[in-house]
Amino acid sequence: MLVAGFATRHVAQSAHRAGYAVYAIDHFCDQDLAWCTEDCVSFDEIADLPEKIAGLAARHPVDVLVVTSGAEAIGATIPLYGTPPAKVERFLDKLEIQRFFEDLDLPVPPLADGYPMMVKPRRGSGGWRNVIAKEEEELRRWEDTWPDVPYIAQELVEGIPSSVSCIADGHRALAIAVNRQILRGEGERAHGFAGSLTPFAHPLAGEMISCAERICAASGCVGSVGVDFMAGNRPWAIEINPRFQATLDTVEMAIGESVFAMHMDACRGIIPAERPAARRVAVRRILFAERDMHLSVDLAPLAPRVADIPWPGTGFEEGNAVVSVYGCGETVAAACMDLEQSIGAVRRLLPPGSVN
Repeated sequence: MLVAGFATRHVAQSAHRAGYAVYAIDHFCDQDLAWCTEDCVSFDEIADLPEKIAGLAARHPVDVLVVTSGAEAIGATIPLYGTPPAKVERFLDKLEIQRFFEDLDLPVPPLADGYPMMVKPRRGSGGWRNVIAKEEEELRRWEDTWPDVPYIAQELVEGIPSSVSCIADGHRALAIAVNRQILRGEGERAHGFAGSLTPFAHPLAGEMISCAERICAASGCVGSVGVDFMAGNRPWAIEINPRFQATLDTVEMAIGESVFAMHMDACRGIIPAERPAARRVAVRRILFAERDMHLSVDLAPLAPRVADIPWPGTGFEEGNAVVSVYGCGETVAAACMDLEQSIGAVRRLLPPGSVN
């Protein structure tokens, strides 16, 4: 199994637990990616990926390719298990997603014709370049910051950032979890992804499940597919993610089953007969550098309460992700308390005020 993309640890780890021999091509190549792979290769630019894939496949007996964020549209001679590039391309463009949702007559934030508006690049994931523009000057500032980036602007809708994780076979889809998405909430990257909580028991959870299953079935996507929502006065459909999502960790921790195994089955035309029940509440938080820093300690002894574990000596610019931290419990309150204990353990090893 070769897993390729910008960040692959969560998928490689799931594949390893499912019994596969895993190779990875990843931008970071953190410690815990090395723990669960036979070999991992780093890259700088997405354009480098095809050559990296070909090189690794020439050195190792790779049977299957699975891609993550950034690699969805990359073709290869290795059999791909997931949504084919020709199908996935539409769902990498947020304007095309907007039109797809409108064609399905779903509640989707309309394209804006006034302020305030949510400005988003048409391509890309993670939400870190999304911004609310309350007046023309703020929109012009965004355009000056990203002069060559096409974007869409939607009417601003209120709600809680959420998502539904689905398994699809190209024709049918089954939702396996509803998640609350944790965003950074402040600064220039306020709308960037910073973690998740699973399951998310929102009054609109049932409506989001029905909507997500309809979206994924109509999309023709295969394997693990996610749909983002804003859970407000209605479930506003925001995006479809035709790949493994960053919520994978908390979904697996909550349901106690292998999403990777479900993904592989779906690529063979088999989806679960029924929705898995959540056994516990799981929460993940990503900690970010508060200032430019070099990591002088080893966080590996804190595993499995932490993941995406950088190598000692790694440098981080202010605002960069440093490490993922987890909590589990029978209730949301218990899981969040457990998370705070894990965060405390990380902070005790680092200089005061270095991560948040």
